[in-house]
Amino acid sequence: MSFSHQVISFTRSLRVPDIELPTGFEWLFPYDQPETMQALTAFYEKYYADLQPRTFMFGINPGRFGAGITGVPFTDPIRLESECGIENTFQKKAELSSIFVWEFIRAYGGVEAFCHDFYITSLSPLGFVKDGKNINYYDDRTLQKTVEPFVVWNIRTQLEFGANRDTALCMGEGQNFAFFQKINAAHGFFREIIPLPHPRWVMQYRRKTMQAFVERYVENLRGAAL
Repeated sequence: MSFSHQVISFTRSLRVPDIELPTGFEWLFPYDQPETMQALTAFYEKYYADLQPRTFMFGINPGRFGAGITGVPFTDPIRLESECGIENTFQKKAELSSIFVWEFIRAYGGVEAFCHDFYITSLSPLGFVKDGKNINYYDDRTLQKTVEPFVVWNIRTQLEFGANRDTALCMGEGQNFAFFQKINAAHGFFREIIPLPHPRWVMQYRRKTMQAFVERYVENLRGAAL
């Protein structure tokens, strides 16, 4: 079974878990939208239709304006079309993290080279919303504890796609990395997890020196590729 088939089948099978979130929090579930499923299917069939194992990169959880629209992590509708060649009818609104991610993908050698070696996913395959705003799973301690079993299930399931179990990359050096380290120590998913600054942090607080962070990403990507 190809890598693409496994990703698409996994996504199609996702449902909102039977987990009661803390008061005020809601699940972000974009995969019941036909356009979203069409876009992510086109992407994975185009770039992952092989049996190649890959090094995994883990973000936090999907947001409303990247994967929450296109189904492709850190890829807004603009870059889905301009970088991946996948036309779409989504509103062409830029998303900060997507801008940075596609900068380092381009610096690595472009979409085909990157997708041959790497697979981007998130610790939680579904996102969270509170008061109409994106929420990270770690923004609330009760939320983090509540969804931990779902995160563990998600990682364990996706490893079967064909993961490099030696090294994983974590997008987020603070709380995302700390939590990932904790569950990795308990479950032994990877021998080593390499932390990298989160793309949104770079774009919000270090945009003037973005190129230095692109170079840091590329250096670590080249060291982690199979």
